[in-house]
Amino acid sequence: MSRNVKELEEKIGYNFKDSHLLGHAVTHSSYVNEKHMKKADCNERLEFLGDAVLELISSEYLFFENQTMPEGELTKLRASMVCEKALAFCARDLELGSYLLLGKGEDATGGRFRESITSDALEALIGAIYLDGGFANAKEFILKYILNDLEGKRLFYDSKTILQEVVQGEHEQLTYVLIHETGPDHNKSFTVEARIGERVIGSGSGHTKKAAEQEAAYRALLSIRAEHKGSETCI
Repeated sequence: MSRNVKELEEKIGYNFKDSHLLGHAVTHSSYVNEKHMKKADCNERLEFLGDAVLELISSEYLFFENQTMPEGELTKLRASMVCEKALAFCARDLELGSYLLLGKGEDATGGRFRESITSDALEALIGAIYLDGGFANAKEFILKYILNDLEGKRLFYDSKTILQEVVQGEHEQLTYVLIHETGPDHNKSFTVEARIGERVIGSGSGHTKKAAEQEAAYRALLSIRAEHKGSETCI
């Protein structure tokens, strides 16, 4: 069951003049197929538009924030900022998955938490804001919810790689241990601990083992960063 999209308006601080655009942005193709609606009634066209708006605004942001950075590095940095994992992280902060209209099968198999679905929905939301309120409102949304705290977001979606580098630098062995598994096969929940030897340094939960490991690594990094506050040798 999806939440009322009026809550989403309040959460993002933008009130749609055309509420149908917001409804369109949160309508997944699985819902359209299940309800025998027109293909164009799903959010894929808005996603296409939102992707283009996001690319322009993120390019402009990087151009002015990094005035000596070469084109190739700008391109790589932009790609990392607006990749699926990064957008899914932003969507998670907004709890966007809970507002989506999904087909019963997609919903039952964890579609609300699937990165490909939530990242696409975020781009569709950008497209809807652009159509409803123009470039300025779309830019304000992107700066507030996507291009904010970039370091913290990278820490999350690159958490396993970063933690591995930190641990290797200390010449220690990092392992991930599954400690709990619940739910039916189509909608499982996993809890994983990140350990150095027998010492637990972080724990996390997710609807896949990979997601749980990522959360555990992120929690471990936050803990390590707190312990080494002010030190640049850690992260």
